[in-house]
Amino acid sequence: MLDYLVVGLGLAGTVFCEALEEQGKTFHVVSDASQQASLVAGGVYNPVILKRFTMAWKGDGQMKIAIPFYKKLEKKLNVRLDHTLPVLRRFASVQEQNLWFEAAERPGLRRFLSPRILENDNPKIDAPFGFGQVLCTGWIDTETLIRTYKSYLSSNGALTERHFDFSELKVADDFVSYGELSARQVVFATGYGLKQNPFFNYLPLNGTKGELLTIKCLGLNEKSVIKSSVFIIPLGQDLYRVGATYKWKDKTPLPTEEARAELLQKVRTFLKADFEVVDHVAGIRPTVADRRPLVGRHPRYRRVYALNGFGSRGVLIGPYATNQLLGFIENGTPLDTEMDIARFAKKYYTD
Repeated sequence: MLDYLVVGLGLAGTVFCEALEEQGKTFHVVSDASQQASLVAGGVYNPVILKRFTMAWKGDGQMKIAIPFYKKLEKKLNVRLDHTLPVLRRFASVQEQNLWFEAAERPGLRRFLSPRILENDNPKIDAPFGFGQVLCTGWIDTETLIRTYKSYLSSNGALTERHFDFSELKVADDFVSYGELSARQVVFATGYGLKQNPFFNYLPLNGTKGELLTIKCLGLNEKSVIKSSVFIIPLGQDLYRVGATYKWKDKTPLPTEEARAELLQKVRTFLKADFEVVDHVAGIRPTVADRRPLVGRHPRYRRVYALNGFGSRGVLIGPYATNQLLGFIENGTPLDTEMDIARFAKKYYTD
């Protein structure tokens, strides 16, 4: 009998599986790749909310867990995942500069916000008020991570690529079974697909559509992530990722002309160079109304768990949330109450 049946192999499922391997647990994954949010994510890790110059939820602690985790994965998979580079917040006014100075003096933010203004030295970027530099930042190549990890699991016979049929799942007191597979626990890490999960569809997973462009801009020669009304991430070879949009009503996974026009309009407010769009992708982020993950045990079935709701900061939240869930299952360590799905148990019983 396996220790775990894992459903879903986006960022959440991938991080969880690797944590299981590190602990010597046996598992098998069932995934149909229907959710694409992890594959089209920007992947920037940055513990600071740059709209308000405040620390993201548990951002400092999550950084300490996440970066070593991805570094170990790089060595294991023999691929480059962690691209360390500065994140520069473009200032729109002197007032924003002053707010930055104030934030850089706060104890929690001091080690992440450079206290000096960087002057713009790129003639193809319009930034008359300069930049604030966020320290200890970069981006994780989630597409390479998931694609490579998928191949790794397939080569080890640990992956079944098919749609998960809930009618085949049997949940007993001491184990779960799915076809020929039997496991002590089942963990659903299916992103926005949680909406179709009969065990967890009571959870308030909203889903936010995000779209990204990849552009080619010859001679831009920018080595930092530029954050303004949208971000620009340098990918190398004159390619840059531009994003992202946030749409709450459209739940289709297809790119739209409306989002393309929005991204182009915003990037042209500060990018003063010719470029061409070479790719346009979309995905549904698993977002939650209270902006906290959805992690924990089903209120009725003690062998059934959720690992979800990472939103737009998944590369940082993922390793932290995984550690929390595994500690809870294996050692009985209480979950962080802010992410524990027990906070919605009343909704489950009233629905």
